[in-house]
Amino acid sequence: MRFERQSSFGRDVKRRVHAYFAERGLSPYATSGLWLTAAAIMVWWVTAWVLLVFWASSWATAIPLAIAVGLGMVGVGFCIQHDGGHRAWSKRSGINRMMAYSLDLLGGSSYVWDYKHDKLHHTYTNIDSYDDDIDTGGLLRLSPGQPHAFYHRLQPLYAWALYAVLAIKWQLWDDYLNVIFGRIGDNPIPRPRGWELVGFVFGKAFTLSWAVVIPLLVRPEPVWVILALFALALGTTGLLLGTVFQLAHCVNETTFFARGAPIRLSWAEHQVVTTCDFAVTSRLVTTLTGGLNCQVVHHLFPRVSHVHYPALASIVAATAAEHGVPYAANPSFFTALSSHARFLHRMGRGDCAA
Repeated sequence: MRFERQSSFGRDVKRRVHAYFAERGLSPYATSGLWLTAAAIMVWWVTAWVLLVFWASSWATAIPLAIAVGLGMVGVGFCIQHDGGHRAWSKRSGINRMMAYSLDLLGGSSYVWDYKHDKLHHTYTNIDSYDDDIDTGGLLRLSPGQPHAFYHRLQPLYAWALYAVLAIKWQLWDDYLNVIFGRIGDNPIPRPRGWELVGFVFGKAFTLSWAVVIPLLVRPEPVWVILALFALALGTTGLLLGTVFQLAHCVNETTFFARGAPIRLSWAEHQVVTTCDFAVTSRLVTTLTGGLNCQVVHHLFPRVSHVHYPALASIVAATAAEHGVPYAANPSFFTALSSHARFLHRMGRGDCAA
């Protein structure tokens, strides 16, 4: 895939964002407040796990604690791993790698994520066969260019259940296949070697230990109870992760491209038309989603920490308006959720218009 040369929009928005940091003497990386937030999230996750494994004595206490473990995992993904994986946490590569590796401690793979998300999704956003985030193997129709099946008419109902099993599928299936076959969809990736392979194996073993082995050793419950609570935690994680990411790309306000179709846009313009912000002015939503509500800024400046996104969103919106680049933003989380639900319905009907 090839994009047009850098446009005047791309040059201007880059210049203005750099000027924003220079004029205020700010670093584009994590602030001290984000370090405190990261510490609080890790304390939440570890505390919820300890209480679940060593204290919970009934379903009434175990179920909320399993959900709390899942929420802690969401917090790690949104507010710690995501910035680290994009090299946006610090100018020091070692700190970025450490933060990115938090995904492995939760059962994912920072190695696979780097290719799946950082390289493919961020470069070829909403392009069929390139962007793995819109490829569900036919279970959902998330692009006008994807084939339509009769059961897609029901996807507004069952999509949420699929989002809930998303984290389980990543952990127990996708990562292994990607590494074994060296492919993500139709796109080849190098298999991990050396320390990268050691990190992959250790992360999977570590997750198996805290999620299954240790609970089985210290709890009197049967195996199915332990697995059910682990599935509940991962289901909570998957539902929230899947939903929030879909609100930025799979909504009625964004554009999609078929594989091989000509793209007469620069890369920067492409990122804007395939991405949609939501609840940009809400500090609560920005905090809870790790800035993923300001997704347009994130796609244009992935190596800037998410704590700066709300301030940069107005710069991006104003620059896009000056250059006639369509910039879309839903005013709240719930309007974005409604747009995604309507998008699922429209794609389920078989609509082909982008």
